[in-house]
Amino acid sequence: MDKETEKVNAAKASLENIKDGMVIGIGSGSTVAKLIKLLGNKAKEEELEILTVPTSFQVRQLLVEAKIPITTLDEHPFLDIAIDGADEVDRNLNLIKGGGAALTQEKIIDSCTKNLIIIVDSGKLVNNLGEKFAVPLEIIPQALPLVNDRLKIFSDNFELRMAKKKLGPIITDNGNFIIDMRIPDLSNRNLKELEKELNVIPGVIENGLFIDMTKIVYVGTQDGAKKITI
Repeated sequence: MDKETEKVNAAKASLENIKDGMVIGIGSGSTVAKLIKLLGNKAKEEELEILTVPTSFQVRQLLVEAKIPITTLDEHPFLDIAIDGADEVDRNLNLIKGGGAALTQEKIIDSCTKNLIIIVDSGKLVNNLGEKFAVPLEIIPQALPLVNDRLKIFSDNFELRMAKKKLGPIITDNGNFIIDMRIPDLSNRNLKELEKELNVIPGVIENGLFIDMTKIVYVGTQDGAKKITI
């Protein structure tokens, strides 16, 4: 299975939603990186006037390199569409996101539109959330001891995400930590309520459960893409 081909095909298929004059939220991740290159070419070839709102510093840099104009939510608080990736997509199109540690800004920007589109390779599809990925939480560093204690009512399997090329933990664009938590029997829980319960823990900024946020997912295949809607 060539995941890179699937990512490109999913990104390419999603371009059918891009129209002249749109303000577009641009998510994070490797599949979205493919999208940005394709979007830059499309905008140039078709002379589209579009604006984009990035969800991370990395995405902002990619948009600059692709010569795609950037704006902010201050100027455009309501987006025409947003296109984002995901770490897992279940049968009801609920998502786990945050593998790239940009989950808070992603959820903010993805919530500023009624038209969130998700692009993924086929390996991201699961029957139930939590099969492959833990649920990430962005937390204020000072709150780490408290959050660790409060998370025990949900699971005893969680850990602070550590950096790979620097000493210490991953630091988000917001200056916070990420905790990854495996929650047993996630498929038997009310995911919307769980999302809220995690967010009311003092020190938790946001979590990676994106529930009831999208109705359209493009899944890349070797020879194209499959569009899933609900």
